[in-house]
Amino acid sequence: MGELKKVLILGAGYGGIVTAVHLQKQLGLNEADVTLVNNNDYHYLTTQLHEPAAGTLHHDKTRVSIDSLIDSNKIRFVQGHVTAIRPDEQRVSLENREDELEYDYLVIGLGSAPATFGIKGLLEHSMGIRNIDSVRMIRQHIEYMFSRYRNEPEREDYLTVVVGGAGFTGIEFVGELADRIPQLCKEYDIPREKVRLVNIEAAPSALPGFDKELVDYAVSTLEKKGVEFLIGTPIKECHENGVIVGDGEEIKAATVIWTGGVTGNPLVEEAGFEVQRGRVPVDEYLRAPNYDNVFVIGDSSLMFNDEGRPYPPTAQMATQQGQHLARNLVALIRDGQLTPFKFETKGTVASLGKGEAIGIVGKRKLYGWTAAQMKKLIDLRYLFIIGGLPLVLRKGKFF
Repeated sequence: MGELKKVLILGAGYGGIVTAVHLQKQLGLNEADVTLVNNNDYHYLTTQLHEPAAGTLHHDKTRVSIDSLIDSNKIRFVQGHVTAIRPDEQRVSLENREDELEYDYLVIGLGSAPATFGIKGLLEHSMGIRNIDSVRMIRQHIEYMFSRYRNEPEREDYLTVVVGGAGFTGIEFVGELADRIPQLCKEYDIPREKVRLVNIEAAPSALPGFDKELVDYAVSTLEKKGVEFLIGTPIKECHENGVIVGDGEEIKAATVIWTGGVTGNPLVEEAGFEVQRGRVPVDEYLRAPNYDNVFVIGDSSLMFNDEGRPYPPTAQMATQQGQHLARNLVALIRDGQLTPFKFETKGTVASLGKGEAIGIVGKRKLYGWTAAQMKKLIDLRYLFIIGGLPLVLRKGKFF
């Protein structure tokens, strides 16, 4: 028996953790040397981060210990920060670690970085719904601004929240925060009409690419909750006192949150892989160009549909990629044949706050309470995929 093939998985986001979990289900003991590397010792549910950011859910409900998901007899977990990928040498460097990790097969699932579209000051003066640490900071910052207003009532900008981007994350966050604002006003003795929640989108519609009837329903529902929309209005600049929008108008806001899109992790481009707008155009087997042993999944991968349009980087895409890649890695380890990956949409649902959502499942449009329950079912299904019934019972949000 020869030396075991080394499989190295970078990142425990949706793609990485699903790849690892499915690998351990399909591989026998001592069939491969599998290592999973991640910054934190937990996996977090990115599609739910808008809730702890708004303060409507504790952040612990959105993270799962990696040790509880992986079998240490089949997968070695290394907590560490990836600093460099050297595909020609088949090595990966980690921060504060002298020895490098070697691999025969590499899975890159390192997630994304904010896409700033060249907006001046955006990275310096805005916050993002990115991870557990960032959403804790957003929640605490908003609460702090409300408390400061009581001592400086002339500073109405303390009560203004600007959300840049009206895609899924932006819409879900403003829906959740709109539900939280009345509670904050009651807690800090502030009239509700003093608070502004402004959602700014450069595209001609909120939820670009989504069904118009559903978009209209979402915007109407959120406007009734007090959300102001500026659609077809790009943010030109972000500074310490707020934002400047397309026509030169300044909106003073002590809180600016950017949800306007992502690009691939910069480590991928730094490693020398071919990229388009920061993402790697993978082949039908999820391989990086010119590297048959390197697979890229999740937000750093770029795939096109039959019409030649790129698929958006979603948790659904990353999950399916992880499931398929695990099967192909097992095939490689056993000298079998790779099978091509094809994305199959299971539907799309966007939350609009408590008890409200919109969605499309198949050809059926869902609104309101029905869509909200479908959103919960989707979340429960994912928990079942990575952790079975015990994780569903432990972390699931039920009806």
